[in-house]
Amino acid sequence: QSNGTSYGATIVAIVTLEAFAGMWINAFLVCVLCIAWVKKKALNSNEKILLLLGCSRFCYLCFSWVYSFLSIIYPNYLYVQPILQLIVFFQTFFNYSNLWVSACLCVFYCIKIANFRNRFFIYLKVKIDRMVPWLLLGSGILALAISIVAYDVADKPHCNNRNSTGQGNFWKVNIKMDKHFFPSFFLAGFGYAASFMTVIFSAVFLLFSLWRHKRKMQTNSMKNLSMDAHIRAMKSILSFLVMYGINFVCMVLNMVYVTKKGSHMTFLIIVFQYTFSGVHSLILIFSNPRLEKTLLKILPLERRVKCKVC
Repeated sequence: QSNGTSYGATIVAIVTLEAFAGMWINAFLVCVLCIAWVKKKALNSNEKILLLLGCSRFCYLCFSWVYSFLSIIYPNYLYVQPILQLIVFFQTFFNYSNLWVSACLCVFYCIKIANFRNRFFIYLKVKIDRMVPWLLLGSGILALAISIVAYDVADKPHCNNRNSTGQGNFWKVNIKMDKHFFPSFFLAGFGYAASFMTVIFSAVFLLFSLWRHKRKMQTNSMKNLSMDAHIRAMKSILSFLVMYGINFVCMVLNMVYVTKKGSHMTFLIIVFQYTFSGVHSLILIFSNPRLEKTLLKILPLERRVKCKVC
């Protein structure tokens, strides 16, 4: 029993550290953009997407941490309705908002940066700034619809039948698997796959466009400064695609392992999802000159030098 208690405390400490680090990064992102919004009284399309992305990730980490904390330390609180249903609802809503707003950001970068002569693509490039609010609204509506389904599933009687898994396991509370879960799992998998495919196509088009532009600059013997900028853009997009792909695999594995009893794999999956929400936001901060400059100002000198080296 003492080993199980110490193991649970260790897990809570690791999850708390990662969750609060991610919340700090996304809170910084939101605060800087809100201050800029107040000063300029307007935000461009890129900043609107980043603001909504930071808010959704901050809230997702909050509710995910609360659910993990209650599941490990105070599992009996999840028996009280509607605590579990509300946590599942908000966690699902902000999770899908995070996924779809990230996909919208990748689409926005693709349309803004890529250079194709197709008429439809040129039309999108001209109209993308007007389309961004509608894309964000559609992302919110889709996330709301899926979260309502998740709330309905969590509110059913078969979802309230929870089994204790023993002192040494990570999850103290497990949802008993039932055939009624398969429609919700199918809907969740469809949402994951659709957002992931959107990111893949956007990244592939953008990388192809940047590769053509890089070859054109090489043949025309243009300045190395412009070449380096495009190479940095390609590296940033590739890193985002790799992280998004690993996150997609983790979400699928999480759907698989949620049907099993306490598993260490579930803990590893949740840890990476916390890491993804913080690390990707950090990459976005260092990709934006204004955000990077503000972050370096508030960091101590030693950390500032390390960040510049990185």
